Amino acid sequence: MENNIKKKRPMCLLDLPESTLDFILKLLSPIDLCKMSKVCVSLKGRCQSDDFWKTNIKEKWGRVIGEAVYKEWEWHITIAKQGNLLNQRTNNQIGSLGSFNGVWPNLHLRSYLEDHKVLNGQRSNNFFMSLYFSLDSGIFWFPAQVYKGLMVHNALVSYDSQSDTFQARYQSGGWRCLGKNIEWDMVRIPTLDSPPYAMHISDCLDDLKPEDHIEVQWRGNTQCPYDWWYAVIGHLDACQKGIYCQCHCSETLIVEFRQYPETSGMRRIRLSRKKYEEQAERTGGFYGGIRKLHNEDEIETWKNLFSRQVQISPVLYMPPVAAPVQFF
Repeated sequence: MENNIKKKRPMCLLDLPESTLDFILKLLSPIDLCKMSKVCVSLKGRCQSDDFWKTNIKEKWGRVIGEAVYKEWEWHITIAKQGNLLNQRTNNQIGSLGSFNGVWPNLHLRSYLEDHKVLNGQRSNNFFMSLYFSLDSGIFWFPAQVYKGLMVHNALVSYDSQSDTFQARYQSGGWRCLGKNIEWDMVRIPTLDSPPYAMHISDCLDDLKPEDHIEVQWRGNTQCPYDWWYAVIGHLDACQKGIYCQCHCSETLIVEFRQYPETSGMRRIRLSRKKYEEQAERTGGFYGGIRKLHNEDEIETWKNLFSRQVQISPVLYMPPVAAPVQFF
């Protein structure tokens, strides 16, 4: 820098100390960072580095994507680099690509890339940058969970930049549209790293007591994936609900869906605290694992949804019998 001053040569951006240059680049928007990368070879390498794009992804997408998304994107990147395998794995004529696990009928689509050509060339070498723009353009359908009513669906979600909302599909009787114009706060990172068809092995059953907030797995039949219902642990019928309450000692667990009136047969179900297996109930369907809610933000989200739900007539959602997988 001192030599430039002595020679009266105009200062170049690259003459700045690396720490100063990085500080400036971090202030740029993703679009401006891309523009800056076209200035010269040196800035291209710096502007496309993972460090900058990790930050951009965390700032914009950190609320809705978790480790499952990174794993799925790594799968797509790997397939893109193995060009000889790409044509064998395309799902249709426009070159869409989906990641699956399981076997029929429990075949689960984990992610979906509408056009794998976006990873051609150097883009497959820029992991976080290519992920950012594939999310932002909506061509990458990523695994997430979506609130609807008082349940959470495991779904594939795509971003719509025009409306700054999401659309989602879920697997139940084929791939169906779960909704459009879904707000950011209705999408969450999957709470468990397990397939939608897998029963969660509960680790909280012995500790549950009345008024604990929970999510419980439910499905209409064994061919369907699980959804998560919001519920509250209730008291036994014989309990006086006073200081002598012993409900937490009983082998019977009362699960209350308080969106239903107290007179409704759907209001309360009885599950065994000692069974670590799927349980059928007279109201219909099968109940799997239970997840106790400790996070106050999660509980507050459910309370807000509950206040909306009680204003409409509650209807129990019953998934249809699973049908063959339909691609997008």
